[in-house]
Amino acid sequence: MVNIGLIGAGRIAGHHIQAIKRFKLFRIVAICDLHAHKIENHKIANKVNCYDHYEKMLKNEKKIDLVVIMTPSGMHFEHAKKIIIKYKKNIIIEKPICLKTSQVEELYKLAKKNRVQIFPVFQNRYNKAIQFLKKKQTMNALGKLRIISVQVRWCRSQRYYDLADWRGTFSHDGGALTNQGIHHLDAMRYLCGELKTINANMSTLGANIEVEDSVVANFELRNGALGTLEITTSARPKDYNATISLVGSKGLAQIGGLALNELQIYSPNQKLCKTNSEKIPTAYGFGHFSFYRDIKNYFANSKKFPVSHNDCLKTINLLNSFYISDEIKKSVNPIKIRDSKRLGVKNEKISKNYR
Repeated sequence: MVNIGLIGAGRIAGHHIQAIKRFKLFRIVAICDLHAHKIENHKIANKVNCYDHYEKMLKNEKKIDLVVIMTPSGMHFEHAKKIIIKYKKNIIIEKPICLKTSQVEELYKLAKKNRVQIFPVFQNRYNKAIQFLKKKQTMNALGKLRIISVQVRWCRSQRYYDLADWRGTFSHDGGALTNQGIHHLDAMRYLCGELKTINANMSTLGANIEVEDSVVANFELRNGALGTLEITTSARPKDYNATISLVGSKGLAQIGGLALNELQIYSPNQKLCKTNSEKIPTAYGFGHFSFYRDIKNYFANSKKFPVSHNDCLKTINLLNSFYISDEIKKSVNPIKIRDSKRLGVKNEKISKNYR
């Protein structure tokens, strides 16, 4: 039995709870949130021990083996670091695992030293459409990659950002690329490989926030393919398309839907689109179930977790590279490991509210 403690009881917690409940190996023993009413929104509130602080939970619930961190993005590093060093617990961290590349490096080094495992959440990798395109034979049918296009046109109004003090901040949230676009950025890298150069421009067009709500970029992959990225949360009045298109020398593929859950075009054989798509009720999709299946296999069967330290590091470094390009107004090489000056900047005024 793997005993699980949950930190954070926001909307995403419900998807973790539903996925966890599907495996007999897992048992949720406690949940904590600074706001009791958030815990009460979940049906497990009267079935497990509830706390208003994660350290109270970990001090009292010594049998916990695995901690799920679902706090504001800018608190992930601080919370994870303390849990690893002080409590020696395995951890799951919601997206993005950290805002800074150097923070990811430090967490994995600490995890190795303290003999615990980190499980970063990249749930969209498990989608049928993405897994189909990940197959070697599928990509071979498209031929050599020539053009990649990532496009997200979603709506996040001022009201969305005003719901919490950490939203729309560089210290604890990041903008459209970090909060919403991280899934598409990771999926693009997962399918297409590493980038060679990036030239990005960011702007805030639709809300009164310090972070970007729009980013437009062009890039080149190491294999010579060219790409464009356009991500915005300034679309109005609702969410529109979110797609990744791959143009190859022999065909074209496009993934779309609420959460990259639909294979919309696969020109080598369009009939394969229906069987490699899935209907989902929300933008969170079904990926958390498959994510926990891999964690179950790690604990029960000693199977290696598919997202390695290096894999996770490269996605967060790629994220930072887009911001660095905008900061210096030049093309950058994302091979270099470095941090954006803006993402994850310290803000004690906000941090103290979530400690």
